[in-house]
Amino acid sequence: MLKDIADPVRRLKSALALRVALSVACVAAMTTLASCRESSATPNDYAVVQQSASSRTPPAMLATIGSEKITMADVRDRSADQLDNLETQYQIAKSKIIKSALDSLLRDRIWDAEARKTGKSVDSLIAAEAGPAGLVPSDADFSAWFQANQSRTGGRTLQELRPQIADLLTQERRTAAAKKLEARLRTELRVAVAYEPFRLQFDNEKAPTLGKSEAPVTLVEFSDFQCPFCQAAAPTLKRVEQNFGDKVRIVYRQFPLTSIHPFAFKAAEASLCAKEQGMFWQMHDAMFADQKKLSVSDLKQTARRLGMSGKSFDACLDSGRYVEQVQNDQKEGQRIGVSGTPAMYINGVYVEGGSVPFTTLEALIQKELARGKPGA
Repeated sequence: MLKDIADPVRRLKSALALRVALSVACVAAMTTLASCRESSATPNDYAVVQQSASSRTPPAMLATIGSEKITMADVRDRSADQLDNLETQYQIAKSKIIKSALDSLLRDRIWDAEARKTGKSVDSLIAAEAGPAGLVPSDADFSAWFQANQSRTGGRTLQELRPQIADLLTQERRTAAAKKLEARLRTELRVAVAYEPFRLQFDNEKAPTLGKSEAPVTLVEFSDFQCPFCQAAAPTLKRVEQNFGDKVRIVYRQFPLTSIHPFAFKAAEASLCAKEQGMFWQMHDAMFADQKKLSVSDLKQTARRLGMSGKSFDACLDSGRYVEQVQNDQKEGQRIGVSGTPAMYINGVYVEGGSVPFTTLEALIQKELARGKPGA
C-alpha cells in the first residue's frame, strides 16, 4: 500500500510545483516590479566562475620582476573593493542556493511522511488544510479581485479575465494552504534547522535610525526619496515600528537612483541636513508624502514648514556637506548587490520582493525574534 502511494505522491508534488511556477509567471505578467531599478538584475543574480581546486586560493606571491615580488597583498591594495564585492556577492548567492535546496528537501520529506502516515495524496492533504472554504474561489472572490485590480486589467472585462483570475486565486489559496500544512507538519515532526544563512554586516554609524541600538532585530533599508515603491514601503515600515516597538531598530541608508530620479540625490542630502536638527524622520515622511516637491527650493520650504531653522538648513544643503555620506551609502549598496529600491535586510539577510507587504516583514521579524529564544 505504501509503495503504491509513493509514486503518485511524487507525481502530484511535481504537478504542484509546475502549477506554482505557472502561477508565479501569471502574477509576474499581471503585476509591476515592487522596486525601482536602474537595471534588470536583482540583488542575488550573480554569475560565479568555477575554477580548479588548485587556483581557488591564489598564492601569496603572484609574480616577480627580477628580484622584486608582486604579492596578493599588492593586488588587494589595487583591487580590494572589487574583490570584496565579488566575495560578498558569491556568499549571498551560495547562501540562497543552499537555503532553497534545504527548504525543498524538508518540504518533500515531511510531505512524504504525512502521505505515508495518512494514505492520502499531497493534493488531498492540501485541500483538507484549506478548510471548508476549499480551493475554488467564489463569484464574490472574482468580483472583489476585479474591483481591487482595475489598473491591472487593461480594459478587459471580468468575464474575459475570469480564467486567469480563477488560476491566480486558486493558486493563491493552494499556496497558502500548502504553507499552513508545511508549518503544522514541521511542528508535529519537530523539524529543527541548524543552517544559518549568510548575514551581511553593515556600518550604520552615521545612518539615521529609529529604535534602540540594542534591539534584537535590525532592519536596514536602502531607499530613494523619489522612488514610488519606496514611498509605498514607508507606511509599512512605520507599521513595523508601531507593532514591534523596541524589538526592532530601523536603519535608513541612502541609495538614490540618479539615472532615473534626478531629484533623489539632493533629497538624500536634505534628509541628512534635517537629521542635523533632529528631524530626519519628519523630513523623510514629508518627502514621501509629496514626491513632486523635491526640488531644492521645495526642500527648503518643507524644512521651514516642519519648523527647522531655515538658515541652517539652507547652508547645509547648499554646501554639499553630505554628498560624501550619500556616495558612501551608494558604494555600500553596490558592494552587497543592491540594484533596486527599496532593498531591505533583516539582521543582515536580504528580503526578497522589494516593497513587500507588512505580513512578509512581520513573519521574518518574528522568525528572527524566535532565534534568540532557548531551544529555537
